[in-house]
Amino acid sequence: MVHRLIALSFMVLLSASAAGPAAGQAAGPAAGPAAGQAAAGQEAKGLGTTGSIAGLRAPHQVELVRKVNAYFNGLTTLEGTFVQTGADNKRQRGKFYISRPGRFRFEFNPPSRVVIISDGQYIAIQDRDLSTDDRWDLGYTPFRALLQDNVDLLRDARVLEAEEKEDAISIVFEDKTGDSSSRIRLFLSAKPSLQIKGWIAKDAQGFDTRTDLTEMHVPVGQLDANLFNPAAH
Repeated sequence: MVHRLIALSFMVLLSASAAGPAAGQAAGPAAGPAAGQAAAGQEAKGLGTTGSIAGLRAPHQVELVRKVNAYFNGLTTLEGTFVQTGADNKRQRGKFYISRPGRFRFEFNPPSRVVIISDGQYIAIQDRDLSTDDRWDLGYTPFRALLQDNVDLLRDARVLEAEEKEDAISIVFEDKTGDSSSRIRLFLSAKPSLQIKGWIAKDAQGFDTRTDLTEMHVPVGQLDANLFNPAAH
């Protein structure tokens, strides 16, 4: 169970093909700024057709979500370190690697020997101390909205909050079914450029696990494909 909760807390790091910003698709064929604002206003009132956004009450909130969509759709590769803080305030650290579409790897620092790997279809949770290798389909996670080929939270999730404060953006979303155990609070820095900083994932028991990303950078060249191959480890 512990390993499953660890895995779910990481799933938000997703990915998808770099098909371009989802903002245009969410807005539809609007002919200009005025049309875009009108569409956003309708969606903010729950009148749009792009999904459940009952928590959003202003056009600027919808635009914030679109900015986040565009950021994820433009993401290619990323690597760095992470700090995970559990409900008991215990911290674990490690390294992460992301290569879109859909591939990521999180490996915990010793003494932990847990590695979480996604090859784009399945997530593998490998515990080398216990010699276990548990796998789940990526489509059955609370973060499925961020695992689409074209990320569009307005279309694929129930967005509850969206705010920008002190150069930081916070987006709260959950599964479209309204299952609160799937709720994710996503954090991004807004300046000097938009960048993911971490998230808080709530488990079925209502406990929160926070993951903060640090020392991030875009690697030079392609990441080694074996990093994302569970069979190679």
